[in-house]
Amino acid sequence: MWEQIRSNQIRSVVLVVVMGALLLLVGYFLGLYFFDSGIGGLVLASFIWAVMNLVAYFQGDSILLGLSGAKKITRDDHPRLYNVVEEMKIASGLEKMPDIYIIDDQAMNAFATGRDPGKASIAVTSGLLQKLNRDELQGVVGHELSHINNRDVLLMALCSVLLGTIVILAWYGSRFMIFGGMGGSRRSSSSGGGGTAQLIIIVVALVLMILAPILAQLIYFAISRKREYLADASSALYTRYPEGLASALEKLAASTEQLKSANQATAPMYIINPFRKGGRAATDLTSTHPPISERIRVLRAMSGASYIDYDQAYRQIRGAGKGIVPASEVALASAVALRAGSPRVEKDEPGELQRARETSSALWQLNKYKTIDCECGTRLRIPPNFKATEVKCPHCGRVHQV
Repeated sequence: MWEQIRSNQIRSVVLVVVMGALLLLVGYFLGLYFFDSGIGGLVLASFIWAVMNLVAYFQGDSILLGLSGAKKITRDDHPRLYNVVEEMKIASGLEKMPDIYIIDDQAMNAFATGRDPGKASIAVTSGLLQKLNRDELQGVVGHELSHINNRDVLLMALCSVLLGTIVILAWYGSRFMIFGGMGGSRRSSSSGGGGTAQLIIIVVALVLMILAPILAQLIYFAISRKREYLADASSALYTRYPEGLASALEKLAASTEQLKSANQATAPMYIINPFRKGGRAATDLTSTHPPISERIRVLRAMSGASYIDYDQAYRQIRGAGKGIVPASEVALASAVALRAGSPRVEKDEPGELQRARETSSALWQLNKYKTIDCECGTRLRIPPNFKATEVKCPHCGRVHQV
């Protein structure tokens, strides 16, 4: 999708400029308040803007993966997940295998990050690995790899870091003004005019610091909806089985687990909005993603697996005259037949219990748990911070040296 890639590159530049302008405005008024110099505030904000852009570009993926608590895996850690990513990497045409991470969280979700296809990562939660069968997991992985292919990942990494910077500056600035900090809040003016001017500056600065994070987030969310539809279309093409992603989205929407590591800045990166009321399933009411039920209906209305089929299904379900796939891509697309689902034979398709055991074993290994096999058949897992030199089997009572 070269047209979409170019669009995302342009949007990345525009977004950095617009968010930078908001950051400069906040810095200008903070400078007027604290240093009696808007120029000083602009210089400081410009420096922060430049540093954060560099950080977002070179280390944004590491920051986001660190915040999510993701742990990198190899083929030996989780062969099924590695194999699915490898399959989708070949189907998507990516030149380099992305790094694979698992997030130890029972909520079902996934995201991709990185500055380009050569330095990209995909992260999935343990809950997702336990609940989804192979077809569904392929659909989710295909969706995330399309974000890498379409250069969505750099755009969203820049958004996350810059939005977080604006929010932090606005929050700390407003607290200093309200509770009294250094600089202008302690200065007095000999004239009433000076006091009035200072009051106006304070009011404008406070209003701006309240509105700037909201405006930045609205800009952030505005770019996230279309890319989700396009990623769904690409996943259907890569897997040739749109029902896999549709079924996965159904399970994700029905899950009531809340993702612990997500925040407002990173929410649009995930395949569905990670925020929902405790104990409730996800709903269509979300500013970061298109309605889940609509995405499912579009996928199930596809008569084939090509971009043409997705665009026609989108028009049909939305009742819209304009499609979602770029016209140039539709013009070049050829027919792609749907395939049958994967066999449900137990040796080929592990059930939920087997998937839970597989994922738990991977997490124990990633967290450096020691394994002791008791003669009675019990497998003991010893955490890395276990201090005792012996451990007793809870089933047969045998004592083992750690």
